[in-house]
Amino acid sequence: MHSIRLTAAVAALALSASLATALAGPAAAAPQAAPVPPGQGRSLALAAADKAADSGLDELRHGADEDLVRTAVTPWANGLYYAAYQRTYRGLPVVGGDAVVLSDSAGKVRDIAAAPAPAIRIPTTAKVTAAAALATARAQLATVESASTPELTVLLKGDKPVLTWHTRVVGRTAADAPSALDTYVDARTGGVARSTDKILHADGRGYHDGNVTIDTAASSMTDPNRSGFKCGGQNGSAYTGSSPWGNGGANDLVTACVDIMYAAQKEHSMLKEWFGYNGQNGQGGMVPARAGLSEVNAYYDGTKTTYGRNQNGTNQLTGIDVVAHEYGHEIFDRTPGSSGSSNENGGLNESTGDIFGALTEHYANNPNDTPDYTVGEKLNFLGDNKPIRYMYNPSLHSNDPNCYTQLNSGTEVHAAAGPQNHWFYLLAEGSNPGGGKPGSPICSGGPSSVTGIGIQKAGKIFMGALLSKTSSWNHLAARKATLASAKNTYGSAECNAVKAAWNAVAVPAQSGETDCGGTTTPDFSLALNPSSGSVQPGASVTSTVNTSTTGGSAQTVQLSASGAPSGVTVSFSPTSVTSGGSSTMTVQVAAGTAQGTYPITVTGTGSATHTVTYQLSVGTTTPPTGCDGTEYTYRGTLSSGQAQAQPDGSYYYSAGSGTHVGCLRGPAGTDFDLYLQKWNGANWADVAVGGTEGADEDVRYNGTAGYYRYVVHAYSGSGAYTLGISAP
Repeated sequence: MHSIRLTAAVAALALSASLATALAGPAAAAPQAAPVPPGQGRSLALAAADKAADSGLDELRHGADEDLVRTAVTPWANGLYYAAYQRTYRGLPVVGGDAVVLSDSAGKVRDIAAAPAPAIRIPTTAKVTAAAALATARAQLATVESASTPELTVLLKGDKPVLTWHTRVVGRTAADAPSALDTYVDARTGGVARSTDKILHADGRGYHDGNVTIDTAASSMTDPNRSGFKCGGQNGSAYTGSSPWGNGGANDLVTACVDIMYAAQKEHSMLKEWFGYNGQNGQGGMVPARAGLSEVNAYYDGTKTTYGRNQNGTNQLTGIDVVAHEYGHEIFDRTPGSSGSSNENGGLNESTGDIFGALTEHYANNPNDTPDYTVGEKLNFLGDNKPIRYMYNPSLHSNDPNCYTQLNSGTEVHAAAGPQNHWFYLLAEGSNPGGGKPGSPICSGGPSSVTGIGIQKAGKIFMGALLSKTSSWNHLAARKATLASAKNTYGSAECNAVKAAWNAVAVPAQSGETDCGGTTTPDFSLALNPSSGSVQPGASVTSTVNTSTTGGSAQTVQLSASGAPSGVTVSFSPTSVTSGGSSTMTVQVAAGTAQGTYPITVTGTGSATHTVTYQLSVGTTTPPTGCDGTEYTYRGTLSSGQAQAQPDGSYYYSAGSGTHVGCLRGPAGTDFDLYLQKWNGANWADVAVGGTEGADEDVRYNGTAGYYRYVVHAYSGSGAYTLGISAP
């Protein structure tokens, strides 16, 4: 047996706890199903999301050689969960085509966001070596400090998939500016397919914050509570000494680190207390900080934040809003979709930093830096004693655009922050807030006025939207995501406020956006179990089409199929169901049907139309035999690296003690593994493992009553398998 066989595919299943009520129920011959274990809300939500991804629901459609792999889960308000997925192609990561599914603790899919992705059909053998690609990537910078090992990656460049070598190169440009380039070198031609700079700049005792309390180690400026966070000079080492830190001087760098740590820690606490979000990186920590850059600049590069001085050299650029802005870039980078490559995406990233700067100022409520909606107002960035951005009226700085209609593809990214900054102010404060707060103009065609809902609510809606972000993020996607976040997190009134604020900055309504009405719009969801199957010519294969009511009352859903090749017919029994019910889909393959893999689109039509995709393999593999002595038999098909839970993507309940027997027969020449797992009250835990270097595995386990499932994992090789099981 290998010492470690539990790869990411199996680990994802182990975390998902895919329970029966969220998936298709076990087949009629399956072992007994019982009520789900305690703590099932997360399990039901993730099972629903995983099944939607596996079935290719609507925008989640993917080809036979593609998979959507769950990479992150974020719990949210009201029992909601955001599940993020990365697309892969033949085991290679795909840049683009990522997705997020929002589901609830009842096992219903609430919302889907997915970056557009063409069908991927390209060879995966590189003609350009990794070494040559690395040399090309390094040549993009004048000086190089470090470069990551190239990774073979599929880059979606518009509608065209390109096989590339991806590497990140850190150094400085010919203009001596800091740079961290995500570089994609075409693996067939050797040219640069895309190069995106990860560094995001803020143009150009605590000194700014006064005497404050910060969390540090006893003898260094290292945060003992927030992983990865420390502050020091340009060499990357944390400053050492003891409390009280700094001398309050304008250009004392230890003092600058006091300001940095105070602001970053306040932002961290704000995220947790106001939004229930676990720090800037979503995992309780944040990147380290460096003070003392001898430039008019502050930036985030994916691994650290760095802070310089103002134009006149009179102070360091470490005010609350600037520090929180830079760590706002980390939030944008570490939420689904990461940072995109367009100017519009960059503008939304800059705006995200500004929004988190304003949120942190309001949370900290520090009398030395009172809350406002301007950026850098205390720092005299450019020597003119003015802020560098005005969220309530962006045009006050260099005539930056207030309205979405003023943007174009060449708008500089800091200027392009204007429309979303303007939207956030209107949502939080309104167009005429009073109380000494500035009024905010409304763009042509917008409402006569906008009433704010308060910065804390506005911030939580915005944070929820970021958890639905994909790599194709733009203002139109942000409108849809914030409407869904508002309706799911709060309700109709807040949703309508979000809509009014977007209308006020001229971001138009989008097809399929959330209905803010006080009643729930009738809707349903589809899922296939299994979502793929193998069959020989002259035979048939079946799958269960499961439906669920996701909005309003249950409704009639008419089922149909399209895309079947010649010789293949698809039927449903019954042909229509009431949402919440299921139908058996039979795919009949005539003798003489050409071998191959065919995507079949299954459509459900009711108050809305939804689709899922069934991947049919004809004549390519035959499920092996050899488990005839077991009570129940299940079959499936796996690509290398994939895993499936059985029975039927679910689990079974054993009411008494006894012996569990699992018999796996995989395709010849492959390495398939078998895991028997038991629910321990919080997770699925392995209780028996068959992990030899071969296609066949047998496991036996004497266990007590409880919930069990099997996981079949294609460690290497692809094809059809047969699983036989017996249970006490």
